[in-house]
This record gives sequence, structure tokens and C-alpha cells, in this order.
Amino acid sequence: MTAPAEKQEALEIIWKLIRGIDTAMLTTVSEEGLTSRPMKTQDVEFDGDLWFLTKKDTDKFHELLHHRQVNVTYAGKSYVAIRGEAELVNSPEKVKSIWNPAYEQFLNTTYDDPNLVLIKVKAETAEYWDSGDKFKMAKFMLRRLLGQHTEGTDIHRTVVLK
Repeated sequence: MTAPAEKQEALEIIWKLIRGIDTAMLTTVSEEGLTSRPMKTQDVEFDGDLWFLTKKDTDKFHELLHHRQVNVTYAGKSYVAIRGEAELVNSPEKVKSIWNPAYEQFLNTTYDDPNLVLIKVKAETAEYWDSGDKFKMAKFMLRRLLGQHTEGTDIHRTVVLK
């Protein structure tokens, strides 16, 4: 278990790394195995929970009914992978609060559609590679090339959030 101060610091770092990345890849477990699909990132500050919007008549909805463990990945200037447990949330108020007009075309519906449901991912662990600092990235790559351990460096870190 991560200490509260370390957890808060990790949450802030993760938020800094994923903020502004419009699309995340949500990986669920289907009958055929792992399935990933792009999902719109909600512009809600990361407090350990990630929110996504979907419809009840989708494969991912039915997959989450049977297997709640998911992985969410972000790629931009940095790379973040978050493992957690998903919960399906019926909350018209929350849907309305995060609704974006782009959803009308993308989901072919309106915010008051009873078929809409939220996916709340409670983060359990996060692993990130921060490539924003070119000097640190060069040092990281050199360590990798030399076969040295890179986990826990300034560039690559895994944190337990639960």
C-alpha cells in the first residue's frame, strides 16, 4: 500500500502526464481474449478514478458485466498504463456534467438517452514513462542499452494506488 503523501504525489504526476491526451485505449476481457478500443478522455481531474461514456448495447458494456479488470493506456509526450477495476454507473446527472457536443455525432445520441452509461475505472496501479525531459530520457535509454535496471528511475515508475 502506498503512503497517502506518496499516493497524492503519484496522482498529481499521472494527472500531469495524461491531461490533454484526448483519447485513451481501454482494454477489456472478451470471450476471445483482450480487446482494446479508443475512448474519449473526460476532462475531469484525476483523483484515482477515470470516467468514460458508452452505451449499454455495446460489446464493452457486456464484457464489463462479466470481467471488471481493465487496463487504460495513454500515449502522448509520455506513456501511462493504468490497471484497475471498472464499474458501470447509471447517473444521468454525471452524464450531463461531462457531456460534450461531439458525443452527439460520435455516439449518435443526446445526453438524456437512457441507453448511456458511465464506465468508472478505479485505478489500482499505474506505470508511466515520462519522456518530456530529453536528458532524463537519454540517461534512461543508455541504462537500457547497457542492460541496467530502469524501473523506479525518473523516467519509468510503477505506483500502487489502492
